[in-house]
Amino acid sequence: MAMILDAVVGRVLDELLSTVIAMKDRAVKFRATLENLHSILKKVEPMAREIDGLNKRLDKPATETQTLIDEMEKGKELVIECSKVDWWNCCYKASSQEKLQDLIDSITLYFQLDMQGNINVIVLENQMLLHQIHEKLVENVPRRIAGLCSPPEPPAFTVGLDVHLRALKFKLLKNHHVGSVLTVTGTGGSGKSTLAKKFCSDEEVKGEFKDNIFFISLAEVPKLSTIVERLFEHNGYEKPQFQSDEGAVDRLENLLKQIGKNPILLVLDGVLPESASLVEKFVFQIPNYKILVTSRFTIKGFGQPYVLKSLNEADALNLFRHYASLDQTSSTIPDTIVKKIAKGCSGSPLALIVTGKSLSLEEPVVWHNRARTLSRGQSVLSYSSSSDGLLTCLQKCFDDLDAKLAESFMDLSLFPEAQKIPAAALVDIYAEQRDEDDDIAMENIHKLVKRNVADLVVTRNTTSGTVDYNYHYVTQHGLLRDLAIHQTRNLPTEKKHRLIIDLRGNNIPKWWTTQNEYHIAAHSLSISTDEEFTSEWCNLQPNEVKVLVMNLREKKRSLPPFMKKMNKLKVLTITNYDVNRAELENLELLDYLSDLKRIRLEKVSIPFLSKTGVPLKNLHKFSFFMCNVNEAFKNSTIKVSDVLPNLKEMNIDYCDMEELPAGLSDTVSLKKLSITNCHKLSKLPTGIGKLVNLESLRLTSCTKLEELPDSITSLHKLNFLDISDCVSLRTLPENMGELGSLESLNCRGCNRLSELPYSVTDLESLRVVVCDEETAALWEPIISMFSDLKLEVVLTDFKLDALL
Repeated sequence: MAMILDAVVGRVLDELLSTVIAMKDRAVKFRATLENLHSILKKVEPMAREIDGLNKRLDKPATETQTLIDEMEKGKELVIECSKVDWWNCCYKASSQEKLQDLIDSITLYFQLDMQGNINVIVLENQMLLHQIHEKLVENVPRRIAGLCSPPEPPAFTVGLDVHLRALKFKLLKNHHVGSVLTVTGTGGSGKSTLAKKFCSDEEVKGEFKDNIFFISLAEVPKLSTIVERLFEHNGYEKPQFQSDEGAVDRLENLLKQIGKNPILLVLDGVLPESASLVEKFVFQIPNYKILVTSRFTIKGFGQPYVLKSLNEADALNLFRHYASLDQTSSTIPDTIVKKIAKGCSGSPLALIVTGKSLSLEEPVVWHNRARTLSRGQSVLSYSSSSDGLLTCLQKCFDDLDAKLAESFMDLSLFPEAQKIPAAALVDIYAEQRDEDDDIAMENIHKLVKRNVADLVVTRNTTSGTVDYNYHYVTQHGLLRDLAIHQTRNLPTEKKHRLIIDLRGNNIPKWWTTQNEYHIAAHSLSISTDEEFTSEWCNLQPNEVKVLVMNLREKKRSLPPFMKKMNKLKVLTITNYDVNRAELENLELLDYLSDLKRIRLEKVSIPFLSKTGVPLKNLHKFSFFMCNVNEAFKNSTIKVSDVLPNLKEMNIDYCDMEELPAGLSDTVSLKKLSITNCHKLSKLPTGIGKLVNLESLRLTSCTKLEELPDSITSLHKLNFLDISDCVSLRTLPENMGELGSLESLNCRGCNRLSELPYSVTDLESLRVVVCDEETAALWEPIISMFSDLKLEVVLTDFKLDALL
């Protein structure tokens, strides 16, 4: 309809203009008036067409222009009538002159009032549309948590997998059998997981399965219900509640049928013998549904497995040379030595990679000694026994570490296998065990990475040289973790300085006793539990424990009573690896830990901060990650400043917090406060200005935060402020310039920030402003007013970070 009316407007305008032009010379008595009408029509013609065009683009009805059309139709007839009036007919001439003037007045008034009203309506509708877009942006601000079941990226460099990849594609893509399962087997470190990842990233495979590629690691033998919950969440559904495994299987089948418009690929990686029975539960008679399984063991019932053999000599040599950096720099190492060492790895990709890394950039004498050792018959990997052969080879990696770094390496074993270890948790442990600051502790992690006994995954890059460990994770191959545990394997339990107790599956060690006291000498204690652990806690005497790491996989866990005896405990780390938040009980035991300095909680729910109000006078750092803390913060009658009088750092990330805990503003000892990805937080306390010692304040991705309290300008020691991705933030405090120590400001992604207070020009210490293209436009006009200010313009990153 809009398009038809648009054509009518154009035709009527043309006809009226043509009529006026044609008749004004004939209607001599009306020439002045017709000239005026002609002038007005030429002026309003483009305006009318523009408004009608907007109506069409916005899909609005064009009834607003109908009045104009009617007036112009009448005007055309009137002009024709005027051209026929005789010179002597004075009465008719006066009447026509009056009608022409009415036409001019009507058109003029339309564009002064009616059309302006239409414009106002369009403006308001555009504003409403922009508001809806903004609300949508707020809803979709990146939570920086990757899909729970997305396939990991394969290594950038691989060899010998192309043939296997073609075979897998033939077996899975060309096989149209409903619910087909393909199992890939091979020895540990033979590249099964790498092949699976490479298969998932293949363009032909992605074209076939599109978004329906799901990658599940069974290394930790999670429950069936946990896997199904993750698949539901990955596909955008809420976690369902299951009464039994059978119920979980039924719900999964319905989910797969619902998303099965495209073919489905499910990868079950690292299946162990005890979890082999799970595979069958994922088999459904659904068209174009494929399952790829990797395991060190042959799984019966699914046909002949596809076996990964050792690499041939050429591929093995290429892989070894790459990780030994021989293909990147000129080398004086003879080819004979290189071939001897590569041959000693027996074609095992893992052994080749680890050995190559250990020799990278080493002196020639080290290479010669390694080649001579391997030539004497010592095998890197023995297929006829366990993995002792590989551990023997890997032992060299450990022996090359100095005492301090060796301890750091072995601390990695305190965390579960095949899980990302938060660098922040390791920093807490290293800093307190060795009495060093956090930056030195982080340096130890980088040293481990350089020694190729660990890898560092950065899920979000920081800027301006700032240090933020919350987006750094340490990973370690399972065999390297075994290497760390192997170092104390022959020591009696009671004499180990690092004790790892795995109670999952209610697997109780022989020495476990609930009656008699069991003394341990451990300085570091790791305890792993799941819902199957139902036994009573052992009567431990952990008098020397300084670090306690609890690894949970359950919905509820009571802290062990023997914690009250840990009078030397300095670091407490509790991490829940289950999908649900684990509810912590017996938290009052913390009152006994007077020497405690650092607490880190992840994916847990806490009912309160303190019941008794007993102060933890030595606690310097408290971190919450993906925790349910809102009720504890809102309902607490005890002030943070009373129970944590000397707190220096608090981190709250991905939590459900709506407001800061009571009394936090009175904790004047606080130097660092990080509140990130808390999407329910809408305001900061007005008393935040009382944190006179605060040096660093992070408010990243607090998407409901609309303003900063004026009292923030009282933070005269603040040198770092991060408000990036606070998409609802509209203004900055007028007296922003009073932050005399502020050196770095990150305002990237603050898209609703339309102006800067003029006082920002008083920020004499400001050196770096991180922004995007939009916020950069606010700073560029005034950058010349600063003596040494650098704008770092970066693209807004909407990619989800792999946190899980």
